[in-house]
Order: sequence, then C-alpha cells, then structure tokens
Amino acid sequence: MVGPNRPQIVLFGSSIVQFSYSHEGWGSILTDLYSCKADIVLRGYGGWNTRLALQVLDQIFPKDAAVQPSLVIVYFGGNDSMKPDPNGQNAHVPLLEYIQNMKNIVLHLKSLSEKTRILVLSTPPVNEEQIIKLFGSSQRSNESSHIYSEACIKMCQELGIKVIDLWTALQNRDDWLTAHFTYVFLS
Repeated sequence: MVGPNRPQIVLFGSSIVQFSYSHEGWGSILTDLYSCKADIVLRGYGGWNTRLALQVLDQIFPKDAAVQPSLVIVYFGGNDSMKPDPNGQNAHVPLLEYIQNMKNIVLHLKSLSEKTRILVLSTPPVNEEQIIKLFGSSQRSNESSHIYSEACIKMCQELGIKVIDLWTALQNRDDWLTAHFTYVFLS
C-alpha cells in the first residue's frame, strides 16, 4: 500500500455503479471530491441483481478484512424490478425476495464495523419510450421501478439506514425523461 491507510468508500451495485465513471458520472465526481481524503472502490457489475450480489457478498466484504470500508453506497433494484421473463432469462427478482436480499446485504454491511456507514440508492425511474425506441421493446416499466423504490425506502427506514429516493429525485426536473438517461453499448 502506498501511504497511510485512507478511508474507503465502496460503490456496490449494478450497471449504474459500473458506469458511474462514464461521461463524468457520479462515481468520477466522488473520486474527484475525495481524491485527497479517501479511496473510492468500484464494485459495480452490469446486469447484476440482489440475488447475484448475495453470492459474492462475503468475498467483496469479508468480515475479517484488516480494513473495513468507511462508507458503502449500495445500488440494486433496476434489474431486480424488470418484468419477469417467461423463460427466466433476465435479472428479475420478485419483490419479496428483493426486499429480503436487500436486508441481508445491509445487515452484512452493518456487521463489518461500527464505523462502516451505509447509503442506499433506491430504484430510479426509467424512460420507457426511449428504451422501446432503442431496443424495440422493454422489460422495464416506470411503475415497477416505483414499486421497488418504495419497498427499498421502507426497508431502509425500518433498519435505520440512510436512503436516497432516486425515483422521486430524478423526476424533479421537467426534462427528466431526457436529462438523466444514457445508454452504453458494449461490443
């Protein structure tokens, strides 16, 4: 390690986390703001949901690690809230399972250290029209995103965890349908 131990801020979630460094996104802004104060660690994976996150939770956040994160920003829900595929070929997780998975993730993170703080980002809205235009159909709906967002917020309130209501916050702009959405195509 170079230099003294610095606080760690871990960004943990799906593609919204993975691509948070793209196009001057929120991950790159945090890294810039905390460049002299903390190390930002990216653990975001496109297509991930809470079910997959639970499978690697102990590997990403081992309880016996010498250094525990000071802050973990958790974002899951966008993929979980997709409409279920009849063949089970997408990242959909039923609402009750999503809530339990999020509880398990948060409780694991709380157990790492008394100093580890947690901030959860709720499921954001989606621009259904833009998705249909780009892909011809959509497995995502703003209605489903709202249901998962509300469930996430309620779960966080019950556990005393700080949460940002992305679903509402992003729609506060009149131009929210075009201002907040970017699509990254992987080759």
